[in-house]
Amino acid sequence: MLINERNIKVWSTIGSRATFGITALELAKEIDNLMVLTCDVSTSAGLDRYRKTYPDKYIDLGIAEQNLIGVAAGLSSEGFNVVTTTFAPFQTIRCCEQIKVNIGYMKHKICMVGIASGLALGNLGFTHCCIEDVGILRTIPGITIISPSDSLETIKALEASVKSDKSIYIRLTGSANNPIVNNVDYKFEIGKSIHLKEGEDVTIFSAGAMVYNSLEAAEKLNEKNISCSVINMHTIKPIDKEAIKNACEKSKIIVSVEEHNIIGGLGSAIAEYKARLSKSPKQLIIGVDDVYSKGGSYKFLQEKHGLSPDKIVDNILQNLK
Repeated sequence: MLINERNIKVWSTIGSRATFGITALELAKEIDNLMVLTCDVSTSAGLDRYRKTYPDKYIDLGIAEQNLIGVAAGLSSEGFNVVTTTFAPFQTIRCCEQIKVNIGYMKHKICMVGIASGLALGNLGFTHCCIEDVGILRTIPGITIISPSDSLETIKALEASVKSDKSIYIRLTGSANNPIVNNVDYKFEIGKSIHLKEGEDVTIFSAGAMVYNSLEAAEKLNEKNISCSVINMHTIKPIDKEAIKNACEKSKIIVSVEEHNIIGGLGSAIAEYKARLSKSPKQLIIGVDDVYSKGGSYKFLQEKHGLSPDKIVDNILQNLK
């Protein structure tokens, strides 16, 4: 993929789902045994061109997500490099038993891509929102979890995942017109967080579309003379322990911001390691409260659940008192 300013803007405009489809198309040119499986979402996942260009490397299983994982495991056992994708709640929760057995227990290598995770499909109601996927998959051994911050990082994550020997879940958040976090090429490494902004008072760890909101919040805090670090924790499992330890040694408060239930996600992963440290400052977990609410637009739901930059700032200020 040619990474330049123009393409980064294009990928941002079309969003992470369409960018995923373009990336799969490019990867199919170089990976002979690549096989992409979907559940009636070729258009939603940006895979229409892929489906037409590589019909022998594409299987649409219809709305049958449990079968999706079973077929993927069979293909993996025969030496195919398998990528599965559908909407996040159906990619993870509906077929959780199959993921546990075929990926966790039997160790078949599969890259799962959950599209429109978090609150992106809130206009369809909470049946199509996905605020539980990280918490569920974190408990299944052998699965790496990545939540890209923008469209460019979606490319980086998919490229790294298909070349990895690990089973990986890529959690795509946001919508079309994704804000740009990474405006130049950079090194992406699974398991290694990226320090985006330096500060001493507060360290914000975030993932997915919330990285941009966290950067905006950090700027607003800076205007109030509160220096704030922002770390893109794109890999939630395995968590970057060194980054957490370093933040705990210098910051007054550790904050996590995630488009996920406050139970089981990024904040929980940080807390589980942070509890082992001798020096451990206060932690604030910002996410979706442990409740299913009514649906609404993506922007409305971010505001409602305290995930807009202004709401993040207000929450941090209250906890710094």
